[in-house]
Amino acid sequence: MQSHQFRAMNSEIVLMAEGDPLSVFEGFEAAESFIHTCEQRFTRFSDHSELARLNRSAGNWFQVSPDLFELVSESLYYFQKTRGLFDPSILPDLKRAGYDRTLDEVQRFTADPQPADWSMGSSSTFGMIELNANTSSIRLPADIQIDLGGIAKGWIAERAARLLNQYASACAVSAGGDMFLIGTPEGQDYWEVELEDPRNPTENITILRVGEGAVVTSSVAKRVWLQGTTSRHHLIDPRSHEPVESDWLSVTVIAPQILTAETFAKAALIGGEVFARQAIAQDPSLTILAVDRMGQFLDLHEGTLV
Repeated sequence: MQSHQFRAMNSEIVLMAEGDPLSVFEGFEAAESFIHTCEQRFTRFSDHSELARLNRSAGNWFQVSPDLFELVSESLYYFQKTRGLFDPSILPDLKRAGYDRTLDEVQRFTADPQPADWSMGSSSTFGMIELNANTSSIRLPADIQIDLGGIAKGWIAERAARLLNQYASACAVSAGGDMFLIGTPEGQDYWEVELEDPRNPTENITILRVGEGAVVTSSVAKRVWLQGTTSRHHLIDPRSHEPVESDWLSVTVIAPQILTAETFAKAALIGGEVFARQAIAQDPSLTILAVDRMGQFLDLHEGTLV
């Protein structure tokens, strides 16, 4: 199994592939170029990105690329499916919590304290987004801005894996907690995926054996920074407009589709055990694993500690 690593989307990207070495090398080049190009299109940290232009158009119809139209459409679907726990319109809340620059920059410097006159926002209007598939146009409500960070990263990871699969018989793309797997390594019926201990990133809490599909981990212990003297993280609870206070340090979701895994990992971390069990009851294809603050590893599908 050959591998290639680089940094993009504020994450360490790892490409893995099996096949003819020259073909795999070409696949790595194609997948890396694709990831960098998509990052520039969908980032909120550049005024020139397509997402930034969509946000500036809020209140008016704006024609977007088919890819961005798909991402926003999928975001609206999962907003409804998770009953609003996955909500891309928390961008103003992220900025108020100090995440107003790239994560690398935020972690390098202490963010300004939250303004004393800050008051909780109103309930989300993300569900009021209008879509016109005939013209590939979107109208955001005038009072919102959106951040597609996590769902865009998952979308990019899956498509990069499918691109790499054109050059390799089996491959995987790992992008900062979002992983998509195609085929299986030669001589094996599964992939071995190391699951990091959120209390100690140098240690693994378990090794998962999984087939094709997505493995996504969301954590309140990974993307953290200081705002004044307060520790912050990037997972905003849309109900409180603040970084979520969860009983769990991390949630991992295994699912056939990466967008399902990505959005439900976030929603389960925010919604907790009740939401996670309801999600599994509605969709038995989901496997939801959680690590609590004591380091206990729980399989919500089986309802047991591991």
